[in-house]
Amino acid sequence: MHSRPNLRRTLLCAAVAASLSGVAFGQATTGRIAGQAPATAGETVLVEGSNGLVREVSVDARGRYSVEALPLATYKVSLKANGQVVDTRDNVTLRVGAATDVSFDTAGGATDAAQLEGVTVSATSLPKIDVATVASSTVITAQDMARLPLARTAEAVALLAPGASPGARGFKGAFGNRLVSFAGSSVTENAYYINGMNTTDPLSGFGGITLPYGAVDQQEVLSGGYSAMYGRSDGGVISQVGKRGSNEWHFGAQVLWEPDFARASARNIKYGHNNPNPPGSVFLRNDDNHEHSSTISAYAGGPLIKDKLYAFAAVEMERSEGNTIGDVNHAYDTRYTYKDPKWYGKLDWNINDSNILELTGVNQTHRSNGNKYAYDYDDNTIGDYAGTDYTYKTKAMVYVAKYTSYITDDLTLTALYGKSKLTYYNEPPFTGVTGPFIGGVNQQNPALNGGSPITNGQTLDTVDNPDHESTNRNLRVDLNYKIGNHSITAGIDNQDSHDIDDGTTIGGDGYELWYGKQDPNLNISDNPFVGKPGDYPGGENGYYAYYRHYNTLASVRVKQRAQYVMDDWQVTDRLLLSLGLRNDQFTNYNPEGKPYLKLTKPQWAPRLGFSWDVNGDSTMKIYGNAGRYFLAMPASVALRTSAGSLAVNQYFTYTGIDSHGLPTGITYIASQTGGGVSPNGEYGQAPDPRTVSSKNIKSEYQDEFILGMDQQLNADWVWGAKATVRKLRNALDDVCDNGAISRAAAAQGADIDTLTIGSCYLSNPGRANVYQLKKDGGGYYNVTVTNDDFGFSHLKRNYYGLDLYLSHPFDGKWSGKVDYLFSRSYGNTEGQVRSDVNQGSVAASRDWDYATLMDYANGYLANDRKHQLKLYGSYQIAAEWMVSANLTVQSGLPKSCLGRYGANESDPSGYGSYYHFCFGEPSAYGAKGRQPWEELLDVNVEYRPLWADRKLAFNVSVFNLLNQQRAESTNPVSGSSGSVNDGYGQVNSYTTPRYARLGVTYDF
Repeated sequence: MHSRPNLRRTLLCAAVAASLSGVAFGQATTGRIAGQAPATAGETVLVEGSNGLVREVSVDARGRYSVEALPLATYKVSLKANGQVVDTRDNVTLRVGAATDVSFDTAGGATDAAQLEGVTVSATSLPKIDVATVASSTVITAQDMARLPLARTAEAVALLAPGASPGARGFKGAFGNRLVSFAGSSVTENAYYINGMNTTDPLSGFGGITLPYGAVDQQEVLSGGYSAMYGRSDGGVISQVGKRGSNEWHFGAQVLWEPDFARASARNIKYGHNNPNPPGSVFLRNDDNHEHSSTISAYAGGPLIKDKLYAFAAVEMERSEGNTIGDVNHAYDTRYTYKDPKWYGKLDWNINDSNILELTGVNQTHRSNGNKYAYDYDDNTIGDYAGTDYTYKTKAMVYVAKYTSYITDDLTLTALYGKSKLTYYNEPPFTGVTGPFIGGVNQQNPALNGGSPITNGQTLDTVDNPDHESTNRNLRVDLNYKIGNHSITAGIDNQDSHDIDDGTTIGGDGYELWYGKQDPNLNISDNPFVGKPGDYPGGENGYYAYYRHYNTLASVRVKQRAQYVMDDWQVTDRLLLSLGLRNDQFTNYNPEGKPYLKLTKPQWAPRLGFSWDVNGDSTMKIYGNAGRYFLAMPASVALRTSAGSLAVNQYFTYTGIDSHGLPTGITYIASQTGGGVSPNGEYGQAPDPRTVSSKNIKSEYQDEFILGMDQQLNADWVWGAKATVRKLRNALDDVCDNGAISRAAAAQGADIDTLTIGSCYLSNPGRANVYQLKKDGGGYYNVTVTNDDFGFSHLKRNYYGLDLYLSHPFDGKWSGKVDYLFSRSYGNTEGQVRSDVNQGSVAASRDWDYATLMDYANGYLANDRKHQLKLYGSYQIAAEWMVSANLTVQSGLPKSCLGRYGANESDPSGYGSYYHFCFGEPSAYGAKGRQPWEELLDVNVEYRPLWADRKLAFNVSVFNLLNQQRAESTNPVSGSSGSVNDGYGQVNSYTTPRYARLGVTYDF
């Protein structure tokens, strides 16, 4: 046998590869212990947990054993021969979803093993390379989260995973958190889990409910390759497993402070191309913004009844106060307060050695309110009180019950039922201003406003329904049976989401007023037709304005069902095959409870994988995975497709502007309707549910292929490589070219005059679609519209990546990991949303509305990062001192230019400057180069004095130590050659400036 120090180093080193090579079941909440032992009659393995759980299983004739579905805890594993303990491994901890290898000496037999009786091998607290899994994931433990300088969000932790990058800053979760893009996918294609329950945002998929930072035991991040047990994600998965009580009581508390004096000034945003002010003048002042925040958290956990009933509870309260300056068109100093309380509670009941019941409760709340004060950009001074800001309170409650029954050593049943409820209260500000919200004031005619924009000071724009809420229910039942070399699992995964009283309208006077400017000799819109501003008084130089009316209000729901079966087949001692098949069904209902999107025919999602233990000793593994993943449409899709939404603009020219910023001398511009127009045909009438989507519509799905390897180089180092290919095969989006549908219907012999043709249809862009057109006398006429009929290119979103890593696990002195990813994300569609223009209406983006909007689109997509280098680790420089760092070096995102269509810069689809042309020349996604590289370094220093028995800790974290503030994205909307958009090329956001966090922690 190896000496204890060598064994410790070997197992510690191999552990990291296990955390990287992933889990068999994805989104798991448990782990397993498996290994080999001398093949002697009457042998068993006894597993005893710090959570009171006791399991004993037999060693089979080949000398193997496996203990499945173990809750995360510390375990003592003993080998027994004829009822007597002959060998023991203590302090074994589990990685979520992974198999922890705890083997006993198979060469010397029980005689040599007996000499180890009573030895504590703490090295077994980490697994070797897990040759029993075929998937790909990253597991971050509570210890990792405590050591590394990380922002205290699930998304910040997820960014440690290869292929994960920050989403567009304009997209936020329900609780104000920034989101994540995985492997080039859009931010709405991810899934979130807490203790096995799906907690993804049911409205639009923007993030999900997460645990208090200090309550997380382990966070698993999957960017693909998970088993047939799970689905509903084309991006990545963030799965958190909460802490639980053990047989010893533990308590702790933490205080964190982010002072304003340690925060660097943010860069101002200056006007873009052809700005109306002197070059370099400020559009948005950020260097006068200030913020300080504090976080207080505490936890307690232990036995209520030893070996039987355990409890754990954690609370967290984060409070932030500060101010932010609006842009020159909304010149206010807003002083805000954010409050983010969270709590988590868990009960674990060991009913007996064969049955476990777990109960989880989670609460997450985000509150914000503030006051507005006038701000003068000329002399940078703050003026009088102007009114309140919006008040928001988003609150989530989650309850989960999970039952596990070890029916026999070979048969395990798990059942989970969870329920969540979210409320979205908001209170519009009292502005004291009568009149509409005025936008685009920098595009007012300067000849009419004296050279300075005039506004009424109205800050009230859109208003959300304060009674809005949503609910989600998740039921899972899984049955695992081991027979011979097969581990067969089958189950169901059902989910029901309700979006209740969801709606947005325009506050103030019930409409918005927007000013605009363009080439006076071009139509404002060709389809629907809106004439040239130059043909009307006041529009000779291209100045115009429009009234905007918008309203949505509905209650809708989504039903998701899935069944699956999978077999982990140990073909030989070294080769494992994982064979799975999943069937998903999705149904979306309109406000009347009628399905408008029914995808209940079998949607087969095969999951095939292998793992080859090359040397037979878990020191080198080659693995692969091929799978198909379906994604349902979230509830909010119905608001714009089947609920009768209103989105209408009425255009006019003007010859004057009064003292309140309102136009005078109005002349309405001729339009297709003779009044307001809606490019998407949203005039407020709820459509027939049969005519909302194409008759042959299919779900969004993606195919993925992974090939990788992990190798233990020596006792201290592990390296690996992984290649990933993803192809989006099908997507859903609205198509609005009813002219193409009319022409196709006429060509197929339909009497167009007797049919009602809608404005937009939920479709599979890039494929032939069959639409049901309602007949005047009743019934429907089916018309097939091909891709050529629409003039579309084929849908494309491809991703490939090659990931290389080298890792040294924490050995009591230091740990480190370096990960390099070369990747490409290219095609003509980002996915459900568009990051380049911050369009967040899921499956209702501008993409695919008309073929002209997709011409020349093919290029590098908005979430493409060619190079990503991530390096993080920690070093125990002395008994009381530890330093850690987290470095991210990544290439910038693509730059694009959107303009009017074709060489003559027309507007054939009524979308203005949103075509893939730049001043008359074709311009694909990413055609204008890249944003600058980012090199972001975060550091942490921790002091744990020996006089406090290392239970007390002081730490200082500095984020973006080098204070590198680089442009993250810029405005791609160019306008036209005759009227360049003032904001073209203007920076949308910079990386967050340097800030520091001070902390005190005590655990006892």
